[in-house]
Amino acid sequence: MNANTWIQTALFIVVLIALAILLGRYIADVLYGTSVVVRKIGHPVETLLYRIAGVDRDAEMSWKHCVLAVLLFNALGALVLYALLRLQSVLPANPQSLSGMTPDAAFNTAVSFVTNMNWQDYGGESTLGYLAQMLGLTVQNFLSAATGIAVVVALIRGFKRHSVQTIGNFWVDLTRTTLYVLVLPAIVFSLVFVSQGAI
Repeated sequence: MNANTWIQTALFIVVLIALAILLGRYIADVLYGTSVVVRKIGHPVETLLYRIAGVDRDAEMSWKHCVLAVLLFNALGALVLYALLRLQSVLPANPQSLSGMTPDAAFNTAVSFVTNMNWQDYGGESTLGYLAQMLGLTVQNFLSAATGIAVVVALIRGFKRHSVQTIGNFWVDLTRTTLYVLVLPAIVFSLVFVSQGAI
């Protein structure tokens, strides 16, 4: 390797570490509720979502309640996605009148997207209508990533609070991760891309 390769590698590592530190601080501020975005901008949205879902944002969960919440949330997500994939022929936003997926393909796809594997054994737009892609796959791309982050945060809290019986609130972590760590940056980056002429 020549000197240029070493310099580029070192620069890449330095930039990567700097961005990881900044992103880590942002995620911590979001999850603790100390971020300006959470306190001033997102508070009404969060409050509305908690009210609709019947979630007490101040209630802490034990690890058993957290595991149960994760399993129920993912099971519900897989069931909804499975139904969307199987019933897409009778759902709107299917201009090509594509038929529903076979039971095994729908189950495989639903479980794959809910577990954030996103393994596909079908031909994208030639198999799925717009509603199944938007409401099913895209939503699960966000929710499965948010679930993974919320589980890691609960694990970290469990190590940190080894003498305490609670590890936070899965629903609050899931909501804040989805809104501020995943959706908000996605909107900002998509607006940047659109401003540069991307479709």
